[in-house]
Amino acid sequence: MPVKRLILTLQLATAIMSMTYGVMFTMIDDFRDEYGISESGLGLVLAIGFFSAFVGQISLAPLADRGHAKRMMIIGFAVVVLGSLTMAFGTNLPALLVGRLIMGIGGGMSLPALRKIVIVSDPENLGGNMGRLLSVDIAGFAIGPMLSVLLVGPFGIASPFLVISAAIIAITAVLSRIDVPETASADQPTERLAFDLLRIPAVSGAVFIGVALFLMIGTFDSLWAMMMEDLDAADWMANAGVSLFAIPMAILGPYGGRLAQRKGPYRVGAIGITVGAFCMVMYGFLPTPELMLLVFFFHILNDGFTVTSAGVAVGIAAPPERQAGAQGLLGGMQTLIGGFAASFAGWSYDHLGRGPTFSITAVLMMVLTISGLALAGDKRTAVAESVEGSLDLAH
Repeated sequence: MPVKRLILTLQLATAIMSMTYGVMFTMIDDFRDEYGISESGLGLVLAIGFFSAFVGQISLAPLADRGHAKRMMIIGFAVVVLGSLTMAFGTNLPALLVGRLIMGIGGGMSLPALRKIVIVSDPENLGGNMGRLLSVDIAGFAIGPMLSVLLVGPFGIASPFLVISAAIIAITAVLSRIDVPETASADQPTERLAFDLLRIPAVSGAVFIGVALFLMIGTFDSLWAMMMEDLDAADWMANAGVSLFAIPMAILGPYGGRLAQRKGPYRVGAIGITVGAFCMVMYGFLPTPELMLLVFFFHILNDGFTVTSAGVAVGIAAPPERQAGAQGLLGGMQTLIGGFAASFAGWSYDHLGRGPTFSITAVLMMVLTISGLALAGDKRTAVAESVEGSLDLAH
């Protein structure tokens, strides 16, 4: 299969996989009303998916660097289908927990392998490809809730999961018949987990910048609606914030990826986090929702152009034979920190107030970013074009 068609097929697979995460969010009330499951139990169902995805990314994704990228991707897709079918036909809390757990593991093991294939298949377009992956990832996540709204009413709770399972099976059938780049036997790493990659300063620096981003996202997503309500904002301001936050990332992601590739991902990422930290401080002290919304629109445009930088930075900093483990490490740490940030933000908002909560987050973002730049060393000014030759793997 030509490289462009392969990349497009992998982008479609990413979008379909992301739908499995998004589909749950508008079905919470359906599970509660139909099966009598409590809100706290359903919250646990959502949380366990993110935790199991973290485990999958950290523990299983590195196997893709041992010449098993295609196998890990295909097996991961199959595991997601199994979890999705369990969710479709589960009628109690234990069944839903098991289904969501399985889905998280499958996504955690397959998506880093998919990203590795994208990176090594077309290294000269690293930034643009990573940006497009982000775009379709977000688009798939947004389509998931829309799919459940359209299908659950006329066809029942199982229908969104069945449709997504069928789509995953179809894309898996296509990908199972194509050849993908694999790590040559002589270059396959022996490390079981990816944590040793943090010994590479530039990788640690990229992870620090990526974690700073998810510290911001976790805090913002968990507090925006609550903050708008406390300021007596119009309902549409509270409800649209999190959704609007994702739109520029989906639209501008490819452009931001190419910007990071041309200008250097560490530089672009650091600028983006610095602007984001300034906006976070503004959220903490602006007196009216209208002023906050003005800052918000500036903020989301900034993020749209810079959010892909950490993934590109990891792509140029990690050894070519460790790309799956490196992308899994970044994604796992971002997921973990985003979850902790959301938990801390709620507690801090209740006990310390709006201003201190957003200020603390902004300070931590800058500490992580400055530390990341310091760790990056000479890579701070590296651009993706300068390392294309290092991403050649055996086919």
